[in-house]
Amino acid sequence: MVCQFQGKIQGLSIIGMPIHISRAVIQGDRLELAGHEVPARVVEDPPAHELVAQPVEEQDVREGGLLARGLARVADVVAVSVVLAGIVARVIGARWTVSIGLVLVGGSMVLVSRATGYAEVMSLYVATGVGSGLANIPMMGLVSRWFSKSNRGRAAGFILSGNGIAIVFAGLFIPWVNASAGIEGWRTGWLTNGAISLVIAAVAAVFLRNEPTERAAAPPGNVEMSPVSAEQSAVKEPKTGKWTMVHLGCVYALFGATYAVYATFIVVTLVSERGFGENTAGMFWAIVGGLSIFSGPLFGSISDRLGRKAGMMLAYAMFAISYVLVAVDLPNAFLYASIAIFGLTVWSIPTIMSAAAGDYAGPAGAIKALGFITLFFGLGQITGPALAGFTADISGTFSIAFWLCAILSVAAVLLAWFLRSPSEA
Repeated sequence: MVCQFQGKIQGLSIIGMPIHISRAVIQGDRLELAGHEVPARVVEDPPAHELVAQPVEEQDVREGGLLARGLARVADVVAVSVVLAGIVARVIGARWTVSIGLVLVGGSMVLVSRATGYAEVMSLYVATGVGSGLANIPMMGLVSRWFSKSNRGRAAGFILSGNGIAIVFAGLFIPWVNASAGIEGWRTGWLTNGAISLVIAAVAAVFLRNEPTERAAAPPGNVEMSPVSAEQSAVKEPKTGKWTMVHLGCVYALFGATYAVYATFIVVTLVSERGFGENTAGMFWAIVGGLSIFSGPLFGSISDRLGRKAGMMLAYAMFAISYVLVAVDLPNAFLYASIAIFGLTVWSIPTIMSAAAGDYAGPAGAIKALGFITLFFGLGQITGPALAGFTADISGTFSIAFWLCAILSVAAVLLAWFLRSPSEA
């Protein structure tokens, strides 16, 4: 029996063995992690959305439920840190909040590489989650301070291109390390990624600035749309209604719910339902990472020209097409088209939301607003894959899950249509 375990949280931990890949495969009594095999057994025969693989190393023998509960707690911590990021940034500034967050990420990853048990790994991974929230939200919020409305979307898009670059790097580097270093390869991978994060933290501390005035520079863009100083923004900051922010959050939640399903289960679908080999299916995911590098700048520029609402509607329409092409039993060429569309669209909504936070809440309130709507995104990201796994357990196929994603994407198009403009809000 071949069992699939999909993990979407960026550093996946399988009972004390952290890995940075999107899948693990059990064949008989062997556990394959990105090409590296170790002895393993299936703890039980749970539903698809709860499947846990368990290496039989003495120190790793744990109940499968520990992993699910532990990652759920990490998700809770990340949600809290998203809110905390806005508060901390207001006190010490985005520059130092981002730097401290990256130090937490890098330091905890380095320590994970030396960990020897589940409790130690999960505790350190909580620190990684806190650091991720502290680094990500203020970094994207800085876009509103540094760039005028006319260039804000494109700027956010270029920042999010880093996600695609990281996916490509991890997809090439981690399997190579696992294959080269043997059973201890995962330690090398976490140590290397942690060290890279610490270097980037130092770069952020040295070069980041909270606003252009700290470098006596003018923000790029139209002069009449340029951001104001911190003192001015405290007075002129738009008073966006809370229900408008909830509206934005709901639109963002639908992205979290749908993209997470595709990212988590597309490889399983290609292998178990469409007959693709593991290596071929994995190559498709690498293609998604490569194409995603261009996703943010593309849709950021579109939203700058056509407006945030139009950009969101176009992005969700593209997502719906991508999901339908997988849901329907069509020739393989349509699967390739689905993967290409998804790759070119994947960071569109986060890009537009980062720019929209500044449009609606003003430069001074952008970080707080982005943290608020990201909570909705996180809720969608958690519930989407769980619901998809549940439908797969009942129907025996992920086709229904992809149909639901397409329907939710169409609903998001309609929901975005009713979004009020910043001036109206």
